Amino acid sequence: MTTTESYTGIDDLTVTLHDGVLAVTINRPDSLNSLTAAMLDTTADALERAATDPAVRVVRLGGAGRGFSSGAGIGADDRGDADAGDGTDDTLAAANRAVRAVVALPKPVVSVVQGPAAGVGVSLAIAADIVLASEKAYFLLAFTKIGLMPDGGASALVAASIGRARAMRMALLAERLSAHDAFSAGLVSSVHAADDLEAEANAVIERLKSGPAAALRKTKAAVNAATLTELDGALELETEGQLTLLSSRDFREGIRAFQQRRSPNFTDD
Repeated sequence: MTTTESYTGIDDLTVTLHDGVLAVTINRPDSLNSLTAAMLDTTADALERAATDPAVRVVRLGGAGRGFSSGAGIGADDRGDADAGDGTDDTLAAANRAVRAVVALPKPVVSVVQGPAAGVGVSLAIAADIVLASEKAYFLLAFTKIGLMPDGGASALVAASIGRARAMRMALLAERLSAHDAFSAGLVSSVHAADDLEAEANAVIERLKSGPAAALRKTKAAVNAATLTELDGALELETEGQLTLLSSRDFREGIRAFQQRRSPNFTDD
């Protein structure tokens, strides 16, 4: 039997297994849980292992502090090989791997979104099978504000949940979607008062943990097969496009503008 100690996290990502629940918690609250390649790879490692671990019945994805995740960090230390000029990006590859692991896991995944989810944090949250949100949460695809495009499968995951028109508005205009609007649109499973979110998450996880594992596995596979047929293609297109954009003048300008708290002046065609 697998024990809690056999799952290992890192400083910024806590991974524990207790009583059938594998809890993966982004633990970088000072940056609103911004994500690095190491954190995303550690998430994927845990989920890929959990796929064949009989001790894991359900997975809980969450974030420490007041938010779920602000997305990939944009500092030099966070971006890995983004500026290496060799056509690679550690964080992008790790994000794709983590999202694939969530979707492919033959066990239920519950994400608990108590506050902001932005960028690839949106992808990670909504890749889960059940998305529980606090009324204080919101969802934001802010990529175009810095000259980038959605990644981590967001173009497929968001569109599969809320449809093309709303997905385009979120992605092109980088508009924030409140928790209640996200629920109305179909992006999240339910919305709860902030003080009730943890109790609701525990109740949902308990139901899944004691449910029929084989039936849950086959149900998840069937729903994903019907709704996420374009995920692999979207990940490939996003990777190709994002690698180009990461070396663009507009991205460099977007980062400078963000750091200087001003509006960017984009010039690329």
